[in-house]
Amino acid sequence: MKKRSIVAILLIAIMIMGSFSACGKSSKKEEESTTTKDGKSVLKLWTFVDLHGEFFQEMAESWNEENPDRQIEVDVNVLPYEDMHNKLQIALSSGEGTPDFVDIEVSRFANFTQGTPALLDLSKYAKPYEADVVKSRLELYTTDGKLYGMPTHVGTTVAFYNTELLDAAGIDYTTLKTWDDFKAAGTKYFEATGKHLGNIDTSALFQMNLQLAQRGTDWVDKDDNVKVNTPEIIDALSQVKELADANAIATIPTGQTAMEEAYGSINEGDFAAVIMPEWYMSRYLNYMPDLNGKIAIATPPVNSDSVNQSVGLGGTGTAVVADKPNAELAGEFIAYAKLSYEGGVKIWDKLGFDPVNTKVWEDDAVTHNPDNQYNKYFQNNIFDVLSEMKDGLAIQKSFALPVYPSIDVEMGTVTLNEVFENGADVKKSLDTAQEDLETELGL
Repeated sequence: MKKRSIVAILLIAIMIMGSFSACGKSSKKEEESTTTKDGKSVLKLWTFVDLHGEFFQEMAESWNEENPDRQIEVDVNVLPYEDMHNKLQIALSSGEGTPDFVDIEVSRFANFTQGTPALLDLSKYAKPYEADVVKSRLELYTTDGKLYGMPTHVGTTVAFYNTELLDAAGIDYTTLKTWDDFKAAGTKYFEATGKHLGNIDTSALFQMNLQLAQRGTDWVDKDDNVKVNTPEIIDALSQVKELADANAIATIPTGQTAMEEAYGSINEGDFAAVIMPEWYMSRYLNYMPDLNGKIAIATPPVNSDSVNQSVGLGGTGTAVVADKPNAELAGEFIAYAKLSYEGGVKIWDKLGFDPVNTKVWEDDAVTHNPDNQYNKYFQNNIFDVLSEMKDGLAIQKSFALPVYPSIDVEMGTVTLNEVFENGADVKKSLDTAQEDLETELGL
């Protein structure tokens, strides 16, 4: 018995030692996975846009030049849009396999800030730059006074016109000031070419959000409750439907302008006008090479009683996972990358976005640089157009609300398809959407 006890104790001791040994190896392996051989801290990024990954890698080089004692390396992982957001939800819930920092699209951001967010409060990292940054873009990613995402751009909505196609049809884009002008020109263009002047998304809300902003309204009421069937929204959707009925616009392949099939359609000349946020400039440059030198930028059409001329749309809030070993470093890095003057210059030069740091807007040497790839591609300068709208730019508060993802899905999978693909009645479709959302949200 005594010998057996001794043997048992020895076996237990060996198992415990083995357990500690295994833990030691695991910790060492984890430590090695967060640093490179030359001592750089590895920050793993998840994104759904290739260019965003390249941007962060280039900003890491700038960071390393300014921070020789805090070197970093960005490990980029580009995933499909839906897959990335779904995978992130699972990873954050389980606490396993999470990235250090991640791009979260604005319409999905509220999904990740409910309850106790697994994201790091970035407020203190943004503070050094706040005086120069468009405050409303920070507010998009702020919940209960805590900032959980760093914005990439303002996303001012503009009109892109293919002047080669318009000139051939006898249309001068500079005369398209109102939606009535646009409608008349669209009908004329269709009669002359058999193609449509503009497009409407059915799986995204870019054009509809502009219409709402111009009316000074939103998808929610003053108490932030979902209200998608107000007279203003009915009027907005009815006006867009009238444009479609007049053959001035048509639905685009895949139902979304910011998708590969849509890029091909626009590149081939299926549409002569695209009304999208300013960041769409990068889509032209990277996916529509045949249109180089043919696209002019202008302010979007308005109604005579429009409250605002444009709206900041789209966006990516870059967030940090709170429990990662390098969370503090990641927070400081993404604030530098996205909010600093240096980051703003890179955001414009590489991504073609209107940066949130307004100091960049005021630097003509940067914005009007003749060697800039975007200035070369487009016929006129985007910042000249933006300056015309600086006092008429709206920011929709619904983007930052927890209910927005539900609104986005309902409109983009049901309502807009019913109206534009199936010819459903506008008011009835919006009434149904309101009922569906109230049921889903338990209102």
